[in-house]
Amino acid sequence: MTPVLSVRDLHKVFGTRPVLQGVSLDVAEHEVVALIGASGSGKSTLLRCVNLLEPVDDGTIHLDGEDITDPRVNPDRVRRRIGLVFQAFNLFPHMTVLQNVTLAPRRVHRRPAAEARERATALLARVGLDGLAGAYPDRLSGGQQQRVAIVRALVNAPRLLLLDEVTSALDPELVGEVLALIRDLKTDGMTMVLATHEMGFARQVADRVCFLDGGVLVEQGPPEQVLGDPVQPRTRQFLRSVIDSGRL
Repeated sequence: MTPVLSVRDLHKVFGTRPVLQGVSLDVAEHEVVALIGASGSGKSTLLRCVNLLEPVDDGTIHLDGEDITDPRVNPDRVRRRIGLVFQAFNLFPHMTVLQNVTLAPRRVHRRPAAEARERATALLARVGLDGLAGAYPDRLSGGQQQRVAIVRALVNAPRLLLLDEVTSALDPELVGEVLALIRDLKTDGMTMVLATHEMGFARQVADRVCFLDGGVLVEQGPPEQVLGDPVQPRTRQFLRSVIDSGRL
């Protein structure tokens, strides 16, 4: 079966600094893959390359078998099939929650306003935000804003959802509500790649964990193996530092 996402020998350099060095990764349909590693290991850059926000220097990325790194490919068309949620919420402050969520369906996908509003309202209700559709972002908690950002990515029914450290900007007491939403998405069968510092969450929700270090995919496997009994010395060293910091 063709993977939803297939990354092959991906290289990315910023200036003279290599950020991704030959990363290869397949993600099957309905699979959840967690990317772990220290800051600067290449997790966010990998997600941005997959979404074509960063041009790749070498290698290929296939989405459902299509080479989306081919220069003839329209990146906007590709991004319509991929949802990306950033660390920062990136909501438009002058728009209500409902306006933020329906903007892309109306402007990019050319869906009728009533259809976009109906789907957005249903998704907001599902994540417990139906009573806040008319609120502006500055009236919401961080956890609520991040849930709105995830709904905004889901409203277009993406083939693949990318989540970049979506809890890192939240106060600890708000993290749980966002993680619960991601667990629900996994139950629904959403194909996801998520970069996270939440090792306990990666253990619970991921089908596979990939450890990146210095732009190299050092080790990958089931959460129990990578997080509980890693093979590579560098993985063990990283996890010891995580334990020492209290994040595991």
